[in-house]
Amino acid sequence: MCGAGQQTLELPPGTDLSRHTVLAGTVLIDPGPNDAGQTLGGAFVRLLDGTGEFTAEVVSSASGAFRFFAAPGDWTIRALHPLGTGETPLSAPGPGLFSVEVTVS
Repeated sequence: MCGAGQQTLELPPGTDLSRHTVLAGTVLIDPGPNDAGQTLGGAFVRLLDGTGEFTAEVVSSASGAFRFFAAPGDWTIRALHPLGTGETPLSAPGPGLFSVEVTVS
């Protein structure tokens, strides 16, 4: 069982964004010709460091939300789901909230 808390875009009480680096976002399904890019729950969302090494994993919430507390630096967010995979690079130069969308196709 994953030790991560419930995945939401809302930060836990007491999160100090002047001290913490938070990477948060939403997993989306690749919009097809008749699709507007719906959120995708149940995806395995992986945090990869600047060299591509696996660092952490959470499961996206029913609304596609995920969140990582990380160190400042360059990261890649990768989402894996039976419908496909996707990844998005993200740079977090210091403390704060950094948002990203990852589209699975």
